[in-house]
Amino acid sequence: MMNQHSQAETNQITLTTLTTPLSLERAFNLALQQNRAILKSRAEVESSHGVVIQTRAVVIPKVQATGNYTDYDPKSIESFPVPGVGTPHQSWNTGLQLVQSFYEGGRMSSALRTAKLTREQSLLQHQTVLADTLLAVRVAYYDVLVAAQQIIVREASVNLLGKEQDDQQRRLDAGTVPRFNVLRAEVAVANAKPALIRARNAHRVAKNNLANLLGFDLPREVGEDIPLQLTDTLELPPVQFELSAAIGQALANRTEIAALRKAELLRKEDIVNARSGMLPSVQGFAGWGWRNSSFTTDLAREVDGWQVGAQMSWNIFDGNLTRGKIVQAKAQQEKARIELDDSASKIELEVRTAYSEFVGAREVLESQKKVQEQADEALRLAKARADAGTATQLDVLNAETALTEARTTQVQAQRDYAVAVSKLERSIGKP
Repeated sequence: MMNQHSQAETNQITLTTLTTPLSLERAFNLALQQNRAILKSRAEVESSHGVVIQTRAVVIPKVQATGNYTDYDPKSIESFPVPGVGTPHQSWNTGLQLVQSFYEGGRMSSALRTAKLTREQSLLQHQTVLADTLLAVRVAYYDVLVAAQQIIVREASVNLLGKEQDDQQRRLDAGTVPRFNVLRAEVAVANAKPALIRARNAHRVAKNNLANLLGFDLPREVGEDIPLQLTDTLELPPVQFELSAAIGQALANRTEIAALRKAELLRKEDIVNARSGMLPSVQGFAGWGWRNSSFTTDLAREVDGWQVGAQMSWNIFDGNLTRGKIVQAKAQQEKARIELDDSASKIELEVRTAYSEFVGAREVLESQKKVQEQADEALRLAKARADAGTATQLDVLNAETALTEARTTQVQAQRDYAVAVSKLERSIGKP
């Protein structure tokens, strides 16, 4: 409970500092410390450590302490009258014994291998959770950035259309344009405002999503607009990928495949364990025991001494129980092998899909490099022609709409490219 309380307290304190700029690197560090999926995965690693300890127990000596006290009905005891010798109707014994297995049908060596494989599999699964979570944080970070940029674009559009409305109002007052021009400008402004409202809402939602991934517990006094301020940008340096090399990297580096390989090896060890039921089990033991004397009624008189020996057990026939376990273990191993092949196929598909999205995002981004400049110039020319009387107000409004679309598309293209790069790097197992 104390750890949970201190964790929650840390999350609350960190939230109050979010008015300071938040870099992507700092977001990663916060997620590693506080993200709930990562915390659960760490608990799973600790849980697997407990499984490892249990698995190794078969090869470690056991120390057993025993004790017993019995009181008999004196009438149920047959005795022979011997001078000086009493027949006790009470007895006690106690002992301490060390037991060590020497042979368990291959189960002992298998236990050591199983413990190692279990630990390795758990760590690989944890690495998978880390990679997936950090990708989610990166995408959420980019979503906040693009949402903020979309607000700027939509505000600029509303302001631009508002200036056009003011200009048309002045022209109407001067008697150079009809009332229809003012109404058209007012409609254009009204139509642009919902997009701005949606952009602001998308920004709030994106910040809430990022805060959740960072593991923050939001205080009640914090409203829907979390005071997150990000420092990084959507601009990334150009990167190059080659599909066949990317697939090879993914099959070699992805922790999911490595974890499934460990799972297949663990299923092989299950077969060894199942077969051990058909083989003998041999243990050695040594100890010291104490008991009351059998020839006096004085319970305080004790007899003690050492004991050492060996024991063997062998289930010659167990009703096909072991055979059934072997059949089950072999089927589970085959299932693990199929899951490994299926995972490799899915990861290859994931790489191909991510690569295709990367190529598409790169092409869209490159196509948008000069579009905004062209849209700015088109708007300038439309206004100049309108002032000269060779263009209509509709031409100006169309140019303003085209500029807004160009800005929106460029911002979205930057986000899509950044996300595509991130997903492709994740798909090839890049740390």
